[in-house]
Amino acid sequence: MTLPTLSQHMTLFLFFLCISPVLISCRATATARYTSTARPKGTSTEAGSFPAAPADSSRAAKSNSRKTPSKVPETPLHIERKPIRSVKIAKKPKSVLKKVEVASEKPKVVKKSKASPVVPKETATQCPPLGLESLKVKDTQLRASSYKRRGLGPHRGRLNIQSGIEDGDIYDGAWCAHERNTKQWLEVDALRLTRFTGVILQGRSSIWSWDVVYTYKVQFSNDSQLWTPCMNGTQEAIFQGNRDPETPVLVVFNTSTVARYIRINPQTWYQNGTQGDICLRAEVLGCTLPDPNMAYPWQTEVTQDKLDFKHHNYKEMRKLMKAVNEACPHITRLYSIGKSYTGLQLLVMEISDNPGTHELGEPEFRYVAGMHGNEVLGRELLLNLMQFLCREYKLGNQRVVHLVQETRIHLLPSMNPDGYEMAFKKGSELSGWTLGRYSYEGIDMNHNFADLNSVMWTALELETNRSKLINHYFPIPEQYTSEDAFVASETRAVINWMHEIPFVLGANLHGGELVVTYPFDMTRDWAPREHTPTPDESFFRWLAAAYASTNQVMSNPDRRPCHNKDFVRYNNIINGADWHNVPGSMNDFSYLHTNCFEVTVELSCDKFPHASELPNEWKNNRESLLVYMEQVHRGIKGVIRDKDTETGISDAVIQVEDIDHHIRSAADGDYWRLLNPGEYRVTASASGYLPSSRTCQVMYDYFPTICDFRLAKEPRLRIKMKKLNKGGQLTREMRLRLRLRRLRKLQLAGRRAKTM
Repeated sequence: MTLPTLSQHMTLFLFFLCISPVLISCRATATARYTSTARPKGTSTEAGSFPAAPADSSRAAKSNSRKTPSKVPETPLHIERKPIRSVKIAKKPKSVLKKVEVASEKPKVVKKSKASPVVPKETATQCPPLGLESLKVKDTQLRASSYKRRGLGPHRGRLNIQSGIEDGDIYDGAWCAHERNTKQWLEVDALRLTRFTGVILQGRSSIWSWDVVYTYKVQFSNDSQLWTPCMNGTQEAIFQGNRDPETPVLVVFNTSTVARYIRINPQTWYQNGTQGDICLRAEVLGCTLPDPNMAYPWQTEVTQDKLDFKHHNYKEMRKLMKAVNEACPHITRLYSIGKSYTGLQLLVMEISDNPGTHELGEPEFRYVAGMHGNEVLGRELLLNLMQFLCREYKLGNQRVVHLVQETRIHLLPSMNPDGYEMAFKKGSELSGWTLGRYSYEGIDMNHNFADLNSVMWTALELETNRSKLINHYFPIPEQYTSEDAFVASETRAVINWMHEIPFVLGANLHGGELVVTYPFDMTRDWAPREHTPTPDESFFRWLAAAYASTNQVMSNPDRRPCHNKDFVRYNNIINGADWHNVPGSMNDFSYLHTNCFEVTVELSCDKFPHASELPNEWKNNRESLLVYMEQVHRGIKGVIRDKDTETGISDAVIQVEDIDHHIRSAADGDYWRLLNPGEYRVTASASGYLPSSRTCQVMYDYFPTICDFRLAKEPRLRIKMKKLNKGGQLTREMRLRLRLRRLRKLQLAGRRAKTM
């Protein structure tokens, strides 16, 4: 055996030197800029380049060198924000929108030696959030040095988490350390090696306390024992935190760091004398490295539906809707119901086998999303839904074909496009809890419809003769319809839309929770919360359960609460007023002013989920969206016709015995009455006609029971019409007969009143 030469020794030495993995330390970023009113005098921010991590990081990286290759492949992830290093997002007032100053410095490019294989640089706009806000990160992955009480534990340190209304609530609005010193930390376990690229911080959500972290440090580890700090030259980097509790502040590391654990270590905080606590809410940005144990595609595939999973601004949304219309012109129609305050069209996609026409006996269904512009998941789900229905109809999916042929579907993906554009410009993690919620005029559209509940309850209190009361089609108060009324242009457009189309069923898609609510949304005596049912309580519960029970996240009995209420104990459905009082809601207005039954679906804990989570959200909601639409075919339907002429009678009243809420027939005489399975006594009546009653049996099948009615004209009108049709006038004898008949009716009514 020959001994190795000197050149072979040198080659071997260089080989080991090149392949040794290096754990790169993070670099300080240019910190968020603050306006003069938000930034205290004398506050400065350190920024600079940081050297490589200490030796313990290298040792940690070596322990994983056999599993992790030296070059980590980039994962293409859609992010809608522009690359920035540090941003402070201004809080959204109701009526005045301030322009936010954004740091303009570009990230410095750090030159690396060709002989040193390093982790490729990754900016925050390329790596998604780990999922503290969306609950993708479980409670068991969060630890802290200490916490004041259970309600302020590390599991509450999630971005945008909302507190309860009581001080000391078990659902408080942040992680708060028990001690007040610089050794406190919040730790996140990513479970796998992750390229950490940034951190987003908020203060504490509370109506009783005001707590924020001003500055903090960040450390990394692979085993939670040895920790590597972010360095600024020879010192630990100190990052700027918050100046108010609600504004999210983003810090992007100039150089990413691969590790499993990350800690946020507060250094300064609002003292409030001696009572200030260390409290924060956070999100961590990072890309999970490929797991060699997940080698097969079905282990990582989220959904097989090839849809456009991204966040669409107004121009992109309009382009996508036009593309769907062009792909399926025979079953789709794109139309507008009006404009927003800034002139953006409120676009609706109609899907039907005969678009543009109301077919006799075919029910009208609607989904409305984006009433609050920053609750964006509903918008994307409806865009996905119209793509899905178009594609599956063309492929011959019998379930979809039947739904399209038997239902006229209307999808309004963005009721508040102005608000959405505000939130979209900031991005999924930086828009906060309220930016984009209101219309451009500062109006909350969920409280902007006419309050018909108060009109109904006032009439009930004042009127002693209940026969004179109405229980449906309540007129809109005159002061609400005036031009000076504080009503958003978007709200007026939707009300006109309700008048034009005889909707039967609908749903209003929101975000920020996981629950389905049903009317009434307003309490009777303006209590903060109180169960306030409609006469159709049982069917509304059926509707809510139809969506919640088929939603993959809601139906999970082990899921944790989003914010401050555990809806799992209510089976993820609740009466709206029993949650919180919402006067002027679209659901209540729709029920009292039209025939349409409507519920609110809160789709996600995160109002603005990251684009990378959209495929999974579609998977969670796809079946629910389809099942809920199919409920429009429950109950009874039919046509109210004139017995003599067979023409349809519009505005006929359909009354179901023991349910104190009537509906009316559409222009052609057709009607739809949503009912649970059972036997019902139904009466149809119309002005100038004798009422007619019959028994209708509702089955459990996915199709309605047909209950047609043929109404005969009242005798007085029958005689009059017969005579007038012959071109003559009523004789004196005919007039006497009509008068006697009318007197007998009055006497009979008087005797009935005495016996009551």
